Amino acid sequence: MKTAVNRHTHSIEWNGLEQLISKPNQIKFAFTEDHSNDAIKKTLKSKRTGAFTDNMSLPVHRWFRYSAGFSAEWVESVISQHHFSAEEYVFDPFVGSGTTLLAAQSLGVPSAGTEHHQFVYRIAKAKLAQIKNSQSLFEEAQTLLEKAVRRIKPKPTTTAELLVKCYTREALCKLEALRDAFYDLHPKQGPREELLWLAITAILRECSKVGTAQWQYVLPNKKKVRVKDPFLAFIERIKMFCADIEQTKKQKNVNADVLFCDARNVSAIKHLNGKIKLVVTSPPYPNNYDYADSTRLEMMFWGEIGSWGDLQTVVRHRLIRSCSQHSAAEKLSLVSLLSDPVIAPIREELSFVCGQLETIRQNRGGKKTYHTMVAAYFVDLARTWIALRALCIDGSKVCFVVGDSAPYGIYVPVERWLGDLALAAGFKSWAFEKIRDRNIKWKNRKHRVPLKEGNLWVEG
Repeated sequence: MKTAVNRHTHSIEWNGLEQLISKPNQIKFAFTEDHSNDAIKKTLKSKRTGAFTDNMSLPVHRWFRYSAGFSAEWVESVISQHHFSAEEYVFDPFVGSGTTLLAAQSLGVPSAGTEHHQFVYRIAKAKLAQIKNSQSLFEEAQTLLEKAVRRIKPKPTTTAELLVKCYTREALCKLEALRDAFYDLHPKQGPREELLWLAITAILRECSKVGTAQWQYVLPNKKKVRVKDPFLAFIERIKMFCADIEQTKKQKNVNADVLFCDARNVSAIKHLNGKIKLVVTSPPYPNNYDYADSTRLEMMFWGEIGSWGDLQTVVRHRLIRSCSQHSAAEKLSLVSLLSDPVIAPIREELSFVCGQLETIRQNRGGKKTYHTMVAAYFVDLARTWIALRALCIDGSKVCFVVGDSAPYGIYVPVERWLGDLALAAGFKSWAFEKIRDRNIKWKNRKHRVPLKEGNLWVEG
C-alpha cells in the first residue's frame, strides 16, 4: 500500500489484502488459466431458459446477482438463429440486469432496451459500458481502497434499522468507508466510476451476516455461516471485473443501449421504429413478486430510500403492476381497469377471474388486492404490446419468457391472454413452448394449482 495505516487496528482486513492488490499485472494470467470461455461452458449443466444461476459463471453477467433473469447462453442461441442487417436490432423492453443486451453485444449484434427500475437500470448501464483498460480500473480501485482504510470510523453513521440488522458493526464501518471514499474520489459518473459503484454494490450481500431469500428479499432473522470482509470482497470483485474485461475486450464494438424509460411508452426510442427484428425478454410475472423490494438493501445503503415505505414513491410506481403491494398503494379501481379498451380481447375472462379474486379475498387474511393487481397487469402488458408493434419490422419475432399464476388458488392463463393481446396489437400469430412445471412440489405452498413456465413466441 502507498499510504501509512495503523495495521494493528485493522489486522483482519490486512491479512492477505496486500497480496491481493499488489500484482495487478497477473490479472490476465489468472483468468485465462482458470476461467476461459471453454472451461465456463463445460461447467454449465444445460441451456435452461429461466436459469439465471447459469449466468453466475459467465464473464460480465456474473458481476451482480440479479435473480429475476434468464439464461444468457440460451439468449445467445436464439440470437444466433437470426441474420441481422446493420440497421436491425435486438430489443428488450424489460432489460433488468442486461442479459439480452450483453448476449447481443457478445455476438456483435446491435441491441437496445428499456428499464424503469432506476437502480437496476444503473446496474445494467455499468455492465454494458465496455471498459477496455482494466489496468486503470484496478489502479483507481486501489486508490479508493487506500482512502477507505484511512476513513474508517469507530462506529457506523447510519441509523437505518435494516442496515444495522444486516451487518456487524465492523463490516458496516468498512462498507461506509468504501462508500464515502467513492463519493470523495468520484463526484462525476463515468463508465469507470460506475464500475467502482457496482463493485461496492455487488458485495453488500456477501458481506452481510444475514441470509437472502431465493428472490433477493433480505432475511434478517436468518444468519449466514460465511461472511466476507468488505475490503477483501471489494478488491476480489474488482479483480473479477478486470479479468472479465480482459476476456471480452476483443468483442466487436456495437450499440448496446439501455434507456431509463417505460416499456409501456417507448417514445424515447422512436428512432428504432421499424428496426427491431428480434425481441427477447422476460416481463414481470403476475405472481406478487415485489421487484422494488428486491433491491431495498442496496438502495438503502446508497441513501436512495430511507424506509420500506419509500419503495412505492421512489421505485414501484414506475414498474409494471405485478404485485399486490403496488395495486394496494395505488388504490386501483377494478371497474376502471376492466373498462380500459386495451384489454377488450380478454375482458370477459379477465372480469370473471378478477371477480372471483375480489370475492375470495374477503375471507382471507390480509385481504390482498390480487383482483386489481391481475387486471392492472394485463392492462400494462397490453400497452407494452402496442408499443412493441411500432418498433418491430414485419416478420420480426418476439419471445417472452413467462410463467402463469394462481393467486388465492384462482388460475390465471397468462400465456394465452398475453398471446391474444399481442394479436390485438397487430402481431400475426403466437405459440407457447413449455419449458418446465412449477408449483408441483406442494411443501409450504399456498395452493395446489400446477403452474408452468415457458416461451411465448409471437410473429411480427
